[in-house]
Amino acid sequence: MDGKVFNNDWDLILGNEFKKPYYVDLEIFLKKEYMEEVIYPSEDELWTAFKLTAYQDVKVVILGQDPYHGEGQAHGLSFSVKKDVKIPPSLRNIYKELNADLGCPVPKDGMLTGWAEQGVLLLNTVFTVRAAEAHSHRKKGWETFTDEVIRSLSEREEPIVFVLWGRPAQEKKQLIDLTRHGVIESFHPSPLSASRGFFGSRPFSKTNELLNSWGNTEIDWCRND
Repeated sequence: MDGKVFNNDWDLILGNEFKKPYYVDLEIFLKKEYMEEVIYPSEDELWTAFKLTAYQDVKVVILGQDPYHGEGQAHGLSFSVKKDVKIPPSLRNIYKELNADLGCPVPKDGMLTGWAEQGVLLLNTVFTVRAAEAHSHRKKGWETFTDEVIRSLSEREEPIVFVLWGRPAQEKKQLIDLTRHGVIESFHPSPLSASRGFFGSRPFSKTNELLNSWGNTEIDWCRND
């Protein structure tokens, strides 16, 4: 992969990753997959999170797992779906917790670009998936790429809040400099685990408390697009 991918400072931060053997192998795998299978998100939406939230602008990282694997759902932002797509169960639970935590009205759609534009990097640990096959692109190289993203953010002087939902996200905690940055952890918001500790975890108010303590502008979580 050559030239500018993100059209912001991520090109400088991550540009060398595309030349490394693991990513070359991943790219070969992806080209074949996109040709032969139905893959989400589309190739032109693969880097949405990085294009909407430049490296220098990141205040919060929300780390998910796999992209949605239903038709038309994934568009490159973890947990987000486009306006004309039914809100998935995990996002419904996120909205439920947001309402309980901050009193935000439950949005009518699942588009989270409003968060991204305020400095919330909506990242998955794996960036692609086959249609209707959850975790089908695990251990193909994306985890190594995500590790480098987390590492590069951890090296920043300006503090960041890392919101880690579920075990795959929490495994990235070891890459974060906890003397500089904040971490908020809980169970994943999926229907399988939300009632075991996601509900009542108050991640949105806790994130704003940390940002406020650092003298940073809080996120307006009620604005989703």
